[in-house]
Amino acid sequence: MSDLFDRGMATRRAVLGDAHVDRAVSATTDLDAGFQTLITEGAWGRVWSSDAITPRERSMLTLALLAALGNFEEMAMHLRATRQTGASQSDVGEVFQHVAIYAGVPRANHALKIAREIYAEMEDAASSETREETGR
Repeated sequence: MSDLFDRGMATRRAVLGDAHVDRAVSATTDLDAGFQTLITEGAWGRVWSSDAITPRERSMLTLALLAALGNFEEMAMHLRATRQTGASQSDVGEVFQHVAIYAGVPRANHALKIAREIYAEMEDAASSETREETGR
């Protein structure tokens, strides 16, 4: 693999987490192997690895674009990534207000619905981990 691929994989893991990336890599087939290389080098090795803007800003832009274009399938993944990128729930709320004004209320409303569900799941998971650690 190339240096660009290696840098992309490191960034991808830093943003999405090892578990997510391991699942994606293990599910790779001959059909989508080229696609996996493309997104690892292009999206993660070039775009997400650039230091021109912060990971927080990049995360917010990504969520806005996904919502504005109606590409809700990847919304949960990028909402979970906000833990690593530093985009707060307040930031995400602001993002979707922009989406409402510039791309439409229905898309922003659907994105907020997904965000509420994902943040609730994340809070439940964090509570479960805390209970396991404390034995309660």
